[in-house]
Amino acid sequence: MRGYAGKFLEVDLSSGNIKEIKIGEDILRQYIGGRGLAVKILWDRLGRRWEDVDPLGPENMLLLLTGPLTGFMPGGRICVSGKSPQSNGIVGSTVGGEFSIELKCAGYDGLIFTGTSEKPVYLSIKDSDIDLKDAGHLWGKNARETVLTLTREWWKDYGSLHAGRGLLKEPAMLYIGPAGEKLCRVAAVTHKWAHAAGYGGYGAVMGSKWLKAIMVKGTGPLPEVHDMEKTVEIADKIVEAALRMDLFRRWGTASAGYTTGAESSSEPVMNWQEEWHDEESFGVNEFERFWVKRFWGDYGCPITCLKIAVIKSGPLKGAVTDNPDYENQAYLGTNLGIFKPEGNIYLTALADDLGFCGIQVGNLLGFAAELYQRGILTREDLGGIDLKWGDAGAFAALMKLIVERKGIGDMLAEGTYRAALKISEIKGVDALQYAVVSKGIGIGAHGIRSEKDYPHYVSYACSVQGGDHTSVAYVPIDHGGSELAAMLYDSGVFCMFTFFSPETQRLLWSFLESVTGWKITPEEWYNATARRILHIQRAALLLGGPDLRWNPKIHDDVPKRWYEPLGKGPFSGKAVDRDRMRESISEYYRAAGWDENGIPTSEELRRLGLDDVDERLEHIRQSLK
Repeated sequence: MRGYAGKFLEVDLSSGNIKEIKIGEDILRQYIGGRGLAVKILWDRLGRRWEDVDPLGPENMLLLLTGPLTGFMPGGRICVSGKSPQSNGIVGSTVGGEFSIELKCAGYDGLIFTGTSEKPVYLSIKDSDIDLKDAGHLWGKNARETVLTLTREWWKDYGSLHAGRGLLKEPAMLYIGPAGEKLCRVAAVTHKWAHAAGYGGYGAVMGSKWLKAIMVKGTGPLPEVHDMEKTVEIADKIVEAALRMDLFRRWGTASAGYTTGAESSSEPVMNWQEEWHDEESFGVNEFERFWVKRFWGDYGCPITCLKIAVIKSGPLKGAVTDNPDYENQAYLGTNLGIFKPEGNIYLTALADDLGFCGIQVGNLLGFAAELYQRGILTREDLGGIDLKWGDAGAFAALMKLIVERKGIGDMLAEGTYRAALKISEIKGVDALQYAVVSKGIGIGAHGIRSEKDYPHYVSYACSVQGGDHTSVAYVPIDHGGSELAAMLYDSGVFCMFTFFSPETQRLLWSFLESVTGWKITPEEWYNATARRILHIQRAALLLGGPDLRWNPKIHDDVPKRWYEPLGKGPFSGKAVDRDRMRESISEYYRAAGWDENGIPTSEELRRLGLDDVDERLEHIRQSLK
């Protein structure tokens, strides 16, 4: 096999046993790696009893997987997966950084964690030197404390000169903050200081396994490729195209904090009560004043869209984070009524340090703030917090209550959807009408009411990853912006930002062949490979459990909020049309090979060799007749 290291590490945290396993080329050819391979492994091991597996119990698995293009495609990423504590389905959540490269250079394509440790531990990998170590002294530490402590400890063990190459660069690490330790369903798996795999809530899975961190340093080469000359030639073309992305290289997605609201009317404002604003104080030029590093990229990335922002003075002094990207600008900014960079940078830095997903915790905070605005939650309910829009200090105080699981924080730590169900029961109101989620997952910061952003009517309603804005449903299903295209990026595993131009998208298929030697055509991908991944994810989502299950007739829909007309801006009065929504969903069902109730058909599943999936879904088909 080319492009693969050829082996995986499986770590049984219950026993402490660590073993190498191999996965056959036939499986890799059908599922590639990353998200696709995670889906296959999870279904094979847990599919027969999926409804009964508690995402935060010892039966669940935590998968950290690379793909064949990892390390060869500019920009490194790792895919994090398992049974999601948010959706009870499978989410493939990727995060940028060097972890995946170090892991491959250590000789492994991925890590599979099973069971649960009896005490806090972290896994240390340096090539073939692999050890589970005590993490009791790390438990409770925030992001910056964890990174500093582990890096210093690693230097004590491996800081000597390396075989004539000089000092090694510090290792890469994935870890959780206090939010993951407290099993908050909106906790992220964090990389570096401020990168995060947030969709799915896998920080809570790590916490449930008492796994604080994984550190890895690989000193070997990347795996061999099928055709090195062709691989280098195509990689050079990808880099050249990326270097022409001036807007992205200068600002990354941060330029959108103003424009998505002002021009597209599709940015969350005060929990999506509006999607338009014209606050120039939130323009990217205002954020630039806080940058201390203008170009910062992950491994091999020519775009270097990352920045570092620091607040050096005033009451919020000391906040350090990636300059908030668009999603964090929106969810920890405009969504909370905050229209100045200082408050947004401060809340983003706090979310990083506590180990939250910025999107998911921002969605949760906005939900709580609207309940307070409407008198459903009181100041007493919130432990004395006066949760007013625009007050960064109040939202920071609530974030700390959530991570500590104190008072209302214990309920909110279950995520927006589950909290809405509980609050509805306690308060005797329909709190779900204020929850902007899909399948238990907070929706990305791109609305559909104006129809001027890239998501469309079925984008979130039919996505097998719920509210994930990076993996949206689309018709035609073989469109480059569809969920099936996202599966290729997430299974490859590499950064989609280098593939925004038609030029680079055309190069992808020949690049995959030059690395692996497999001639996978777009037709094969969209008609077979990606559909296997899609249908298994759909099956896991429909089976759900043990606490929540999704009925397509009810839950294949957008939030109630989006049926309300926009009140401000150039698209005032626009809302989602219910009849058109149902027509769009039916159209997607047909395109995906699902029946009129949104269940993958027996004919489609058996065509793809997924007979066991077909059998598991039969009782759901019968129940929906």
